[in-house]
Amino acid sequence: MFLQQLVNGVVIGSVYALTAMGATLVYGILRVLDIANAGAYVIGAYIGMTIYALTGNLFASLVATLIVSGLIGVGLERFIYLRLFNKSPVILLITSIGIFIFIEDLLRLLNGPYAKRFPAKLPFDGVQLANLSIPGTWILVMVVTAVLLFVLWYILYHTKIGLAWRATAQDIEIAKAMGINVNLIVALNFFLGYGFAAVAGSLIGIMYNSISPTMGDIPAYKMLAIIVLGGLGNPVGTVIAALVIGLVETFIGGYIGFFFPRDAIAFVALIILLLIRPKGLFASKNI
Repeated sequence: MFLQQLVNGVVIGSVYALTAMGATLVYGILRVLDIANAGAYVIGAYIGMTIYALTGNLFASLVATLIVSGLIGVGLERFIYLRLFNKSPVILLITSIGIFIFIEDLLRLLNGPYAKRFPAKLPFDGVQLANLSIPGTWILVMVVTAVLLFVLWYILYHTKIGLAWRATAQDIEIAKAMGINVNLIVALNFFLGYGFAAVAGSLIGIMYNSISPTMGDIPAYKMLAIIVLGGLGNPVGTVIAALVIGLVETFIGGYIGFFFPRDAIAFVALIILLLIRPKGLFASKNI
């Protein structure tokens, strides 16, 4: 029972980590809470379902989801956020909320208000042991999350682009003065951030065989709890906070029962932890 709940929590936490990573990356450089990132979560689910229906290839579906949603993120940054960077953070936050609502309503108009199936077939079966069952979709979630987070870590800490990225996160004006192409770094930030959130949405659609225009509502709020818990702008802290939230939700649901909605657990954990550690699990450490 314990081992099963542990795996369940890691799987859920993995999706949370991918979903929240985009908002963490954007905040790390621009100091903006980008709620619209949760819109990429919904877009990704629909792109993934559409590409899979056309090709029957799960790998192509996930790659297309990341690329197309990443380009949407870059487009939003170029044509909307770039024009507002010098405005108040509150204006940027409100703008991001408006974009998120627009994305959900647009998808509702294009695809209807009802849930749709995402019946992906995996090339491998799950693992079945005496007291442990791991469906193939769970393995997919953990593997894809691990690969994407490794790619992000490698870019950040083992490439010149990553060095420029971290310098920009420390002080964007000094980075400009040192000759760093800040526009390219910010564009890459949005590309990966929106791409990761989109893949998370697609994975959730595969895992539950269901997607809907409103599936980003809860992740939008939970994403904020996770990035605050992890220390605003701290990618490592975000991953750990996401896993903690996933495990806490799973174990409370498994052993204590749902005496209140499962999605409220993240916010209860946030309140309790912030009373103990006001800066979150980790002090803010921007990329």
